[in-house]
Amino acid sequence: MQSEKPYLLFPYRFMRFNEDVLLVNEAGEFIFLSEDDFARLLSYQLETNSETFLNLKSKHIVTNSDPTLPIYLLATKYRTKKSFLNDFTALHIFIVTLRCNQKCRYCQASSEDETKTEFDMDLYTAKKCVDMVFKSPSPTIKIEFQGGEPLLNFEIVKYIVQYSEKLNKIHHKRLEFVICTNLLAIDEQILRYLEGHNIWISTSLDGPKDIHDANRITRKGSGTYDIISKNIKLAKEKLGNHRVDALMVTTKNNVSQLNKVIDEYLKQGFCSIFIRTLHPFGRATKEKLGYDVETFFENYKKALTYIIQLNLDGVTISEQYATIILTKILTPFPVGFVDLQSPAGTGIGCAVYGFNGDVFVSDEARMLAKMGDHRFLMGNVRRNSYEEIFKGTVTQEAIENSCVESLPQCSECAFQVYCGADPVRNYYGQNDLIGHRPTSEFHQLNFLVIRHLMELIKENNQDIMNVFWSWITNRSIDEIKGLNRG
Repeated sequence: MQSEKPYLLFPYRFMRFNEDVLLVNEAGEFIFLSEDDFARLLSYQLETNSETFLNLKSKHIVTNSDPTLPIYLLATKYRTKKSFLNDFTALHIFIVTLRCNQKCRYCQASSEDETKTEFDMDLYTAKKCVDMVFKSPSPTIKIEFQGGEPLLNFEIVKYIVQYSEKLNKIHHKRLEFVICTNLLAIDEQILRYLEGHNIWISTSLDGPKDIHDANRITRKGSGTYDIISKNIKLAKEKLGNHRVDALMVTTKNNVSQLNKVIDEYLKQGFCSIFIRTLHPFGRATKEKLGYDVETFFENYKKALTYIIQLNLDGVTISEQYATIILTKILTPFPVGFVDLQSPAGTGIGCAVYGFNGDVFVSDEARMLAKMGDHRFLMGNVRRNSYEEIFKGTVTQEAIENSCVESLPQCSECAFQVYCGADPVRNYYGQNDLIGHRPTSEFHQLNFLVIRHLMELIKENNQDIMNVFWSWITNRSIDEIKGLNRG
């Protein structure tokens, strides 16, 4: 039956945004309206030939024609946004040892002394883990070696790589390897092996020497900056600049000095930086290295402004947290970042295999278990089948309680499609898988950063937007300018 109203409204979420109103549809397409136009929209008084109405129609928020086609198009866009669910678990993190030759003051993994070989993954467990990984239906398998320090059990790393390559001759998946290492134990022989098997390196760099050495220290208490700087250079010379990446942790020592950290990344030849918050696990809960959300956010904004200006001055460097969110806002495509997915990537996007064969829904879940709480233990490769682990109660509960579309407050939030949920952090911080949004630091921070990026997008400064598109598409600003002219 044809409605007597001049147009039909499709589902959307909205929020007051300074002097305007932000509307976001189910696929993440958005538009800003004045309060007057928003009122006219709701009262069905918008002229259907007006520019505002046509813009709303292009975003599938309204239609004045047969709704069949726009509903189909909107459904297609929604499926694209959720396409990360199609393939199931792609990232598999192997904790090949808990031993470490460092004793970082914020260590989230609660590492063990490097002499304690009882915390090494053995050959039988390693084989069982790889066999489990290749049961995943995902066409892409990424195995990430973590610890402790995985180079301290490098023989098992080599076994896992070679056994995986052997199995992949049968399964024909896109197989990738990353080793997360502090680089203290790297040498020419290890680098030759990594080069021969196309293994990427992810290391840790918290900033210049005084900042880095404040927290990242050896077991004997000495700083590690000098040796890792030398070994970053060595690794890049051997593997190529693009196969060596670094991550930093923001603590009270560097939160107000992020520009110095950014400068250090440029000095070391990195083209991107991920400004990450301190996770409250392991020793990070004991050491007083934290800060509140507002402190981080205000310094993050300053750092983002600095990075944008560097790009405008001709220096190539991106900020990865912003890039992930901008990709979700400005493109129809999903991202592989499991922290900003709905449902969360716990188990279905990422799985973590402990040195003893325990399988967890996330790295945070593994850290929580090291602290004595096994709430998110899915099973063990020695005892359980693939179905028991990945279709079990723990996995299902994590998924059921991390769909933002049905969570309190998230269900009504205009930023819903750009955000995500983390049942592990909710449980740890608030003793509840769903959590309480107003007091959740995870959600407070995501909200603040998404809003800030939306404000920059709303300003529509062409120079800034060129920088954003260069990050999203991994192109130079000159290329983006050329596309704009074309």
